[in-house]
Amino acid sequence: MNRHSKLALLLAPFLILGGFVLSDLYLEHQASENRIIELVPFGHCDVKNQHCELKSGEFEVNIMDEGGITTVNSTYPLDTATLFLVNKQNQASHYQLGMKDNPYYWRRETPLGSYIANKGDSYKLRLILEIKGGKYIAEFYTQTTR
Repeated sequence: MNRHSKLALLLAPFLILGGFVLSDLYLEHQASENRIIELVPFGHCDVKNQHCELKSGEFEVNIMDEGGITTVNSTYPLDTATLFLVNKQNQASHYQLGMKDNPYYWRRETPLGSYIANKGDSYKLRLILEIKGGKYIAEFYTQTTR
């Protein structure tokens, strides 16, 4: 075996390890880049009766309001969650939700329950969720069915 072959066999494990580390760093960098993904309501949305589900691929979010507390839970841990209540003049009031027990559950006291208290009441909502630089956005209506 000549000296070039010996050197190649000596350096190969280090090159493999270095390539693995660099590819991992590259993929992590790509995952943290800003991107915007739309969440779409899955079926009829009724926040008051806890039947409001938004989806984007495998990512799912449930929104509910009980006793004046609006809660958002998701299938993946969130970094931030912001809810916007949009009135008939298209003016939005924003509510930064706080983490409940873990990053899957976010909640805050909002006036949403009083706006959708009666059967047939409808209200426009916007939701922005952030996960590692990715922003999931939704604009939808909730309508009370019972």
